[in-house]
Amino acid sequence: MDENQVKLLEELRKGEIAQTDRWLQYWQDYSHVGTWQFWVVLTMLLLPLIILILFIDRNKIFQLGFFGYSVHLSMAVLDSIGVLKGTWMYPYKIYPVLPSNISLDSSLVPVSFILVYQYTINKGKNYYLWALLLCLAFSFFLKPLLLGFGLFRFGGNENFLILLGGYAVIALYSKWITDIFLYLLKTKKWSLYHK
Repeated sequence: MDENQVKLLEELRKGEIAQTDRWLQYWQDYSHVGTWQFWVVLTMLLLPLIILILFIDRNKIFQLGFFGYSVHLSMAVLDSIGVLKGTWMYPYKIYPVLPSNISLDSSLVPVSFILVYQYTINKGKNYYLWALLLCLAFSFFLKPLLLGFGLFRFGGNENFLILLGGYAVIALYSKWITDIFLYLLKTKKWSLYHK
């Protein structure tokens, strides 16, 4: 590394530390355990996980888990990009150093998609139709509700269609990557590993 690169990296590192300190102070002032918002966000994390434990089809738990992990990962990436680009933000967090919104990214959204996916594969329903309905519900009901309660904010122009597009990408990607792995489970094509 040249000297300019090292200098820039050090400035970025110090900026990250300062920003983390600002988030910690903000959390202590406005988002701590003594606020109702903290408890709503915590409920959005824990309640879906409890529901999932009670209602997940144990016979398909690895398929559903893989699908849900795909939803979680893609949700976390897209949500982080939106936060980092200033497109939206979450004013209340369980803890400020956790990702942008761990409650939505790791629990509420993945669990909702898992239960819809489970319903469609167990009942022979059209995944794409049910996933579209869920994407519409998230984009035009849940996010406006969170916006109304101050648990979600747009960084400038409010555009729920952007959210719909993001949820649709997550729904498609997670289904397709799961289908690819299910296909690979059943075939030896293109495999260099032979047991």
